[in-house]
Amino acid sequence: MSKMRFFALQELANRKPLEVTPPSGKLSDYYGSHVFDLKKMQEYLPREAYKAVTDAIDKGTPISREVADLVANGMKSWAKSLGVTHYTHWFQPLTDGTAEKHDGFIELGDEGGVIERFSGKLLVQQEPDASSFPNGGIRNTFEARGYTAWDVSSPAFVVDDTLCIPTIFISYTGEALDYKTPLLKALAAVDRAATDVCQLFDKNVTRVFANLGWEQEYFLVDLALYNARPDLCLTGRTLMGHSSAKDQQLEDHYFGSIPPRVTAFMKELEMECHKLGIPVKTRHNEVAPNQFELAPIFENVNLANDHNQLVMDLMKRIARKHNFAVLLHEKPYQGVNGSGKHNNWSLCTDTGVNLFAPGRNPKGNMLFLTFLVNVLMMVYKNQDLLRASIMSAGNSHRLGANEAPPAILSIFLGKQLSGILDEITRQVGDSKMTAEEKTTLKLGIGRIPEILLDTTDRNRTSPFAFTGNRFEFRAAGSSANCAAAMIAINAAMANQLNEFKASVDQLMEGGMGKDEAIFRVLKETIIASEPIRFEGDGYSGQWKEEAARRGLTNIRHVPEALMHFVDNQSKAVLIGEHIFNETELNSRLEVELEKYTMKVQIESRVLGDLAINHIVPTAVIYQNRLLENLRGLRETFTSEEYDVLSADRKELIREISHRVTAIKKLVRDMIEARKVANHLPHYKDRAFAYEESVRPFLDEIRDHIDHLEMEIDDEIWPLPNCYQTVMLNACEASPESKSQQEILHYVQDDRAKR
Repeated sequence: MSKMRFFALQELANRKPLEVTPPSGKLSDYYGSHVFDLKKMQEYLPREAYKAVTDAIDKGTPISREVADLVANGMKSWAKSLGVTHYTHWFQPLTDGTAEKHDGFIELGDEGGVIERFSGKLLVQQEPDASSFPNGGIRNTFEARGYTAWDVSSPAFVVDDTLCIPTIFISYTGEALDYKTPLLKALAAVDRAATDVCQLFDKNVTRVFANLGWEQEYFLVDLALYNARPDLCLTGRTLMGHSSAKDQQLEDHYFGSIPPRVTAFMKELEMECHKLGIPVKTRHNEVAPNQFELAPIFENVNLANDHNQLVMDLMKRIARKHNFAVLLHEKPYQGVNGSGKHNNWSLCTDTGVNLFAPGRNPKGNMLFLTFLVNVLMMVYKNQDLLRASIMSAGNSHRLGANEAPPAILSIFLGKQLSGILDEITRQVGDSKMTAEEKTTLKLGIGRIPEILLDTTDRNRTSPFAFTGNRFEFRAAGSSANCAAAMIAINAAMANQLNEFKASVDQLMEGGMGKDEAIFRVLKETIIASEPIRFEGDGYSGQWKEEAARRGLTNIRHVPEALMHFVDNQSKAVLIGEHIFNETELNSRLEVELEKYTMKVQIESRVLGDLAINHIVPTAVIYQNRLLENLRGLRETFTSEEYDVLSADRKELIREISHRVTAIKKLVRDMIEARKVANHLPHYKDRAFAYEESVRPFLDEIRDHIDHLEMEIDDEIWPLPNCYQTVMLNACEASPESKSQQEILHYVQDDRAKR
């Protein structure tokens, strides 16, 4: 056994669950204790400052410099009560992570010495280096200036000894360099458009809020085994390794009893989340071995997205305390389910109405149907934009793999809702509606609440499913920033609602009554969007053929999918709704294509190094053992006996030689393909070259290595097997449990042999 594997398994055998001591008192006593929320603002801010902040949150009014000074002083006083010594502008660059630069509350006094001070100027704005973050060419090294600016709608919070202030991140010339800036614009756009449509039904509606409930899937791997796998450490996934004989096929992990070590991790994670006002509620085992899920109560999209970014960071830090590594890669193991992040999305009015829930009367149900039908049309028209928003190197391994929604966008409504829409298209004629048609239609609509009680079975193969009072976008990847999908969905919905309202207004200006105009446009929209509705199995080959007949696109080629960020329809949405300007949108495309290129490049280099420096030498060592064995057989047995006894050894030697030769050639060819791609002058060409000419080598090389792993003596195989990192990662109850005891004996036996 290699030293790396030996020490990893030895350390694994000694793992015990950590003791987690919850804060004293009830959950409600410490929930939000580390958040500068409205309750604490009332306590620490003067009345006029508190009013200015709430107006800024509710109405978007600006905050003056004087008020900012008052807020900063109150915020500092509250933070100091928690032992805070530093502050940071916490933002979300285009890295799928977060960024922060810590500064102390320290300034030189006028008469010498130092004082602790935090001004409104420091609260509102800072200047980080914009050229060192992905920016798509907007900033060069010699043009480094960028700005972070306070997002007053997302409350400040404390992590360890640092006050974290959520901010946007823009360049010196004003372009967005983050996820939050365009997300806020998309939320404002859907607010305006949805409010305009709502006022066709209810003049009391003045605001519409988008809500998000994310479901975060992840794997836990013991830290010792994680550190013994360079591919996991450097790429987030295993680039080699055959599957375990037993993994998820018995379906015994899903919703099973949570192992105590994992429970201890989950307890601490939940406590830290609750201190930060993150309403995490659900935890459970997922389908794959040692895969789990965390989900919160729904919140406003902007806050929910901040919370998800914060949770992913908390998970990594807390996991290390429990000797785990968190894997957020969409497909860390071949042969078992990968991880997604379902985005549950809804729209609600300031009058308390969920626009995706049926009403109590025909008028309320017409409002519901109006928004439902516009979602259908939004997805149908913007299927390529939605796919581009969730496409990445990691997520491409997962989509369509009989575990996640396919790359074909479709919507599942359920039979009853689909039947209601079909009935509307039959009832509403092209000419003016008769009184009987209106009455029949209203009676049918009036029955929706009764029909819609538990009307939708769960279709896990649908990328965009209606689940009773919300839509669930299931295609997003586990490592992604939710904002990417939420920008696309809310901007596209705003664009569709604006077009719907314009069509209704045009008919009304021509003399048609409001109800009849709404019915007419709804019918046209239902008919036009019918291809996007699908109730069946999204994994089936028949659906791929049917989707092609319907004109739906199916793009799994990552750069090709990303290029749709800048097609005409996406531009009409993202530029037309003022989410991005032309420069910003082109820079986003460049960032995503470069990110894809670099991830495949890293995987290629890691796999090449492991193959040549670890796998090939191990295979040659084992091959030499077999050759020594053949020489011994020849010296011991007669020629006839030797021919019989040596046949299988010779075949194995030939097989190893074939695999080693193939691996070395493939690695050389992969390196040459990389060199060619790297010298291409344009980032688009490089991305396509990596997709078409470099990435295929990863699977070919892996196939040869996985065969060698099955043929070479396990005692000399240099890395922990995939089944060990998935199945034996010390998620059992204690060192006395069966699997732990087996590991301990394995280590002791190996030590005795040595």
